[in-house]
Amino acid sequence: MSKLRVAVVDYEAGNIRSVAKALEAVGAAPLVTGKSADLLAADAVVLPGQGRCDQAMAALASRELTEAVNQVIRERKPFFGVCVGLQILLDSSEEGDAKCLGVVPGRVVRFAPGLKVPHMGWNSVTFRAEHPVFQGVPQGSYFYFVHSYYPAPSNPNDVAAMATYGVEFCCAVARGNLVATQFHPEKSGEAGLRLYRNFLSMASRAVSPSPLGRKGGG
Repeated sequence: MSKLRVAVVDYEAGNIRSVAKALEAVGAAPLVTGKSADLLAADAVVLPGQGRCDQAMAALASRELTEAVNQVIRERKPFFGVCVGLQILLDSSEEGDAKCLGVVPGRVVRFAPGLKVPHMGWNSVTFRAEHPVFQGVPQGSYFYFVHSYYPAPSNPNDVAAMATYGVEFCCAVARGNLVATQFHPEKSGEAGLRLYRNFLSMASRAVSPSPLGRKGGG
């Protein structure tokens, strides 16, 4: 995996160093970068995120990274979004009435009044979809959350995992080579590292031709 070109998007709106350290711990040599050319040249891209959707979108735009992120996703490169890096994949957010990337149809909504926000700490996750990134991670595994808003995809097929905090809510989406989590794998111990390890394995398969597709010599 050391030869895999993994880019971590640096737009000063994410838990960037912790994400990079977690990727290093599972065998990657990630490039932390705020350059569009680096994202487009990468084999796989990780988009961290903390804070507000509107601020994250503004930060991407100010660094001229919005189109590069969209192109990476359009080209179906392995892509992993984290926390706000998931939320901005949807159409819009109630937080600041932000227009987002529109990759996943739906809206980011606030937890209902009466619930203490942010929802912070460990919570169990139930996977609703089979996906290579979730392989080998037991149902009910605990992951670390810090958020006041959550994604509400319009299409149930985009919902990959659920958690409960007052209400049952979507905490992961997955579609082909795209996966994103509301929780923070880099803060979630071995279960979180397993997700990143699986992501790197998926990315390695995506960039390596299958032996069955090779013609024999002679």
